[in-house]
Amino acid sequence: MKRVFIAIKIEPGDELLKMFSSFKSVLKNESIKWTETSNIHITLVFLGDTEEKRITEIDQLLAGVCTGFGEFELKLRGAGVFRNIRDPRVIWAGINFSKEMADLNKAITGKLQETGTPLENRSFNPHLTLGRIKRINDISLLSGLLENYTSKEIQPVKVTEIIFFESILRPEGPIYKPLGTYLL
Repeated sequence: MKRVFIAIKIEPGDELLKMFSSFKSVLKNESIKWTETSNIHITLVFLGDTEEKRITEIDQLLAGVCTGFGEFELKLRGAGVFRNIRDPRVIWAGINFSKEMADLNKAITGKLQETGTPLENRSFNPHLTLGRIKRINDISLLSGLLENYTSKEIQPVKVTEIIFFESILRPEGPIYKPLGTYLL
């Protein structure tokens, strides 16, 4: 079994790095596990623990879906938290709605469902995870940061490929190992 997901890798530009650095420095005394900048991505589909024989099927399926799909651009914009501000669990950077990304997600999940692949039962909510909150003492610091970035445009992203990753969990942070790369 391998823990796998399908994603768009993001190369952080100056604005995203500046925003990320601002969150890390203002919240430095809080108990937050920050995402390594080399691991920043948008998850298109999370599959979790997957049998080895399914990995090859998914690889072929992704090659088929991506061929001729076409490159597209999206914009990173805003920041927020999952759960809610009173009990935040994840700090994220947002993405403007992209019809192409929604269509790509729908094409991949549609093909996966045809093959009987079990999928998460939640709607597609694209974002970049910046940090996972273990405990936070000063919510007002987090609130202030989120207000600064609520609708701020962060950076454009040209999407030319997707990557099929294995996630290897370790106490010091995950390693994301590419199992396949598919040009759009």
